[in-house]
Amino acid sequence: MRTRTLLALTGTATALALTAAAPASAAGAVLTTGGPGGTAVAVGDTLTAPLASGTSATFYSSATGTSGVTCKGSQFTARVTGNPGAPGSATESVTGHTFDSSTCSSNVVGVLGVNGITIDNLPYAATVASDGTLTVSPPSGAVVQATVKLRTLLGTVTCVYQAPGLTGKADNADSSITFTNQQFTKSSGSSLCFSNGYFTAKYAPVTDAGARVYVN
Repeated sequence: MRTRTLLALTGTATALALTAAAPASAAGAVLTTGGPGGTAVAVGDTLTAPLASGTSATFYSSATGTSGVTCKGSQFTARVTGNPGAPGSATESVTGHTFDSSTCSSNVVGVLGVNGITIDNLPYAATVASDGTLTVSPPSGAVVQATVKLRTLLGTVTCVYQAPGLTGKADNADSSITFTNQQFTKSSGSSLCFSNGYFTAKYAPVTDAGARVYVN
């Protein structure tokens, strides 16, 4: 009887140890609504995010400068393609990334205004890791490309910029995603188009049908 009791206690201790060592995936999915560890975002759901209140998206000629293009209106849209248990990486398809040209301005000498900014080669693939790292990648054989149309005294100037990909950071404090000094290189355009473009923007809140999205 005593031997059986000891075996039972040993079995219980082992079970508790295994439970304590269980991976965090048992706690829920990488992307949730309702708070960290909340309801899993369903595959196929569409996530949207505008610029964080009071902020602007900037496309400057250098990482430390203030010369370039500024927009107060921008939004991205992404469809969730995978949302595994945490820790892990959720996957998305970035289907839209728009800029409201009516809110854009430029302080580049010789430029009177901004006629439009278009993100080309969509959709892009994106991964969101449990540590908040967001990686945006273009389709195979393509690049992340932005076409900027500037209004000048001589007419519209088209500047095309390219990057191999983008990296951002998600923050649960305000359900935001921030891109900081993501470098693009000019692939075509006149001398009014700066040779490098550094993209910085904070999008918040990221929502799924109006509910804030959290990363776990």
